[in-house]
Amino acid sequence: MHSLKNNFKGILFCLAIAVPSWIIGEHFPVIGGPVIAILLGMVITLCLHDKTALMPGITYTSKKVLQYAVILLGFGLNLSVILKTGKQSLPIIAATISTSLVISFLLHKIMHIPSNISTLVGVGSSICGGSAIAATAPVIDASDEEVAQAISVIFFFNILAALLFPAFGSAIGFDTSSGEVFGIFAGTAVNDTSSVTATASTWDSIYNLGHATLDKAVTVKLTRTLAIIPITLVLAFFRTKKEAGSGKQVNLKQIFPFFIIYFVLASVITTIALQAGIPSTFFIPFKTLSKFFIVMAMAAIGLNTNIIKLIRTGGKPIFMGLCCWVGITAVSLCMQSLLGLW
Repeated sequence: MHSLKNNFKGILFCLAIAVPSWIIGEHFPVIGGPVIAILLGMVITLCLHDKTALMPGITYTSKKVLQYAVILLGFGLNLSVILKTGKQSLPIIAATISTSLVISFLLHKIMHIPSNISTLVGVGSSICGGSAIAATAPVIDASDEEVAQAISVIFFFNILAALLFPAFGSAIGFDTSSGEVFGIFAGTAVNDTSSVTATASTWDSIYNLGHATLDKAVTVKLTRTLAIIPITLVLAFFRTKKEAGSGKQVNLKQIFPFFIIYFVLASVITTIALQAGIPSTFFIPFKTLSKFFIVMAMAAIGLNTNIIKLIRTGGKPIFMGLCCWVGITAVSLCMQSLLGLW
């Protein structure tokens, strides 16, 4: 009870930022609520002279609420549909994820970009943007400023993808009578769900395809989301090994991503429930709450971030994001060509 009382002010403050951010994000889906919340948080924190009373709640929101968001994300995954219709794109997804992680690792070594930033940008670029960063951050013990840096990089290339990819797809000769090829491309080469939706919807609108491209892109995107599970477990293993090797006492409870188990459980519950005849609309509130929790957590992360420092140190992470983005785009196109999809 005492803990709740300590956290209440900070949680309420984050909520006050999250609500308008969510509303604005609904009107501008290409930008999205999480980015607006993190920007508002960074601006507001410059005006706060004393955050002492708010800090327990801000910290709770940026850590725990972020994990709750990932758990609730599981209610948006019907594993049977993903395994049935997403398997076509699995080789492409595996190749693009590997490419992004290798690029981020090499640039981390060559350009001496901090390890956590490299991991977050690599994972965020290759899997599912903000959701992947939300899942990875607690596992590698990333700071709020590192999370903000990675989210900012991902956001920048989301905007570029949503604006450029429909024209790019047309220019390189994608089939405009079907949403199949561009749907797979958008689902594998664009990193955040909102931007995947915006990019695929634009293609549908231009060529009057109804929801064909969007349906394909979202299925591919959800298949990518499942990569959160092995990635977080592998990162937890390496962190445990590193801390044990350095002589530190390993706290498995702190390192192991237990919330990922709940994420998987939520996905299994959703799959079983849908097969039992429960309508998919039943799970919409859970998915909506997951998205809102991410917005709320991003508000907290913004409040803990020095925007001036972020701008000063942003050059190398942006270059890394560019390299990951170009690499993923090129590999997605090559794999579709090799598999005879394009």
